[in-house]
Amino acid sequence: MFEFKITAQNNRARTGIFSTPHGDLVTPVFAPVGTQATVKTLTPEHLKAINASLVLSNTYHLYLRPGDELLRDLGGLHNFMQWPKPMLTDSGGFQVFSLSKTRKIDDDGVTFKSHIDGSTHRFTPEKSIAIQENLGADIIMAFDECSDPNDHEYIRLAMRRTHAWAERSLKAKTRADQALFGIVQGGVNPALRAESAKFIAGLDTPGIAIGGLSVGETKPEMHDTLDVVVPLLPENKPRYLMGVGTPEDLINGVLRGVDIFDCVLPTRLARHHSAFAPEGRLNLMNATFARDEKPIDETCDCYACQTFTRAYLRHLIVAKELLAGTLISIHNLRALIRLMESIRGYIADGSFETRAPELLRQWANNAKRAALT
Repeated sequence: MFEFKITAQNNRARTGIFSTPHGDLVTPVFAPVGTQATVKTLTPEHLKAINASLVLSNTYHLYLRPGDELLRDLGGLHNFMQWPKPMLTDSGGFQVFSLSKTRKIDDDGVTFKSHIDGSTHRFTPEKSIAIQENLGADIIMAFDECSDPNDHEYIRLAMRRTHAWAERSLKAKTRADQALFGIVQGGVNPALRAESAKFIAGLDTPGIAIGGLSVGETKPEMHDTLDVVVPLLPENKPRYLMGVGTPEDLINGVLRGVDIFDCVLPTRLARHHSAFAPEGRLNLMNATFARDEKPIDETCDCYACQTFTRAYLRHLIVAKELLAGTLISIHNLRALIRLMESIRGYIADGSFETRAPELLRQWANNAKRAALT
């Protein structure tokens, strides 16, 4: 269980198979985010139809509502949301720091107030692992501390606390059917990131996550950080870049040896009427699409593109019909999953490194064109 087998390599980019109790993950892979045990507006059947193979859910949110013990009693997260394929849960650390306006951090853990009702709660590494064991995902995360990337003095303290919490998370883990990933922190400080990568790699967890990115740093800073971290991680373990998911980010991450990605971006864009398209992100609310009989993307094989026109989607948006968010979410997620499928094929035939610059130019040009419309 949890074996990672590399099947092809093109410089630092690689394809692989990560075995889990709910099936094999073929990497590199993009995971839709199902924060509250659902990918917003979509059913599990929608996810299967777009070839999603991994879904992420959130420890913090599910602990607060409906409660991890209730989920345990109802057969775990897979049974609760009827998702038969692999699943990942984060530790709740990021949400504790981002959503709780009043929190008290010490070396033992974090005391915070619920963003729902203001009630007081406490997370420790042991508590986070216990919650995740009740949820029952295939891949779980060590509890970590996320810090402001601009607070350079605090980053070192948060990193070392994260290391101690990773050790405690490992000791607290009791289920053999869950793969616990340690998390690399350290902001965008190269020395701290190298120190963290070496420490977390030394814990010999089944995989390693890279946290604390896409939180306000520049793209070059993110890339430089990955260039420091990834070469220090074991070749035989999957690498998970947390919360990163623009098309350009996926390409750049794979180029640097990342295997797993997740992000709320595709569904969030969809709820704001924005769709990935060959000419850029389309704001389908625009009146220019009122008579447009083309699909979002004529090359896309998703249900939305194979069935409906841009004109129809705009009508749904103007009429405030919920179906609009569903159809655009189907397309946006399928666009990123198709991108990953293409990348896997390019790695397998040895052409990804030479194709990547053109892929990046294509997506960058699309973004520029979209900005002008």
